[in-house]
Amino acid sequence: MRIVVAGASGFLGQPLIAHLRSAGHQVTQLVRREPGRPGQVRWDPTKPVRLPDETGAVVNLCGAGVGDHRWTTAYKELIYSSRIVPTTTLATAVREQDVPLLVNASGVAAYGDRGDEVLTDDSATVTGDFLADLSVDWEGAAMTAAPARVAILRTGLPLHRSGGLLKPLLLAFKLGVGGKLGSGRQWLPWISRTDWLRAIGHIIATEELAGPVNLAGPEAATNAEFTTTLGGLLHRPTIMPIPEFGVRLLVGEFANEAFKSTRMVPEALRRTGFDFEHRTIREGLTAALRD
Repeated sequence: MRIVVAGASGFLGQPLIAHLRSAGHQVTQLVRREPGRPGQVRWDPTKPVRLPDETGAVVNLCGAGVGDHRWTTAYKELIYSSRIVPTTTLATAVREQDVPLLVNASGVAAYGDRGDEVLTDDSATVTGDFLADLSVDWEGAAMTAAPARVAILRTGLPLHRSGGLLKPLLLAFKLGVGGKLGSGRQWLPWISRTDWLRAIGHIIATEELAGPVNLAGPEAATNAEFTTTLGGLLHRPTIMPIPEFGVRLLVGEFANEAFKSTRMVPEALRRTGFDFEHRTIREGLTAALRD
């Protein structure tokens, strides 16, 4: 299949391109600069884009990092526009060019802070804070690609030592200052990067997967379980809990997200026969530190 990937500059996007190519797909990467290698095509997300002929799927991962900077008014506007604008542009192209499939990034913020409630792909979303409202708008922009099949990636914490939240956490734990956040009872959805890559391939190949798809490991973990497991694998203590006010001093408003509880389960993936390589948080973290 010819697959177009946008927003592939991060620690998920580049391995995804390699993974899709290894499966035999022809991949075109949309970039905002002059192309630097074969298979790249320049685009401007604010302008209409012409997708290659016979494109079978578009994978959209565009979006500025939510944890990369403090949330000033200007940066929140960037977080929002960097998702909504390219998603709207790509959804329009998919619809007008009759591309069969749009696979679009989203996040677990759509579920909000739900305590111990088990959240499947069909669970209701919430509004009322910045990331939740953004997720609803983001997913709504993707759905304008209809009548194409649209799969929404509600991705938990992707685990790999090279990026994401795990990379800065590793430094803190290695320095001996890693600890659970607050009580540690909040649920932390996670998925190994290997399984995330495999799940994208599974979604592309499985026509019945449409709408929200929870990308999370099959065995949920609390923040305390995550912390204890990571500390054990690194042979570092995890004695001191980190209070919310301490996280807020470091990262500002984004601290709210770190203390939310999202007990998300991958029901749609399991229902369609997806087989996880890493089923427990120990397996996921072990692979993340090794690979």
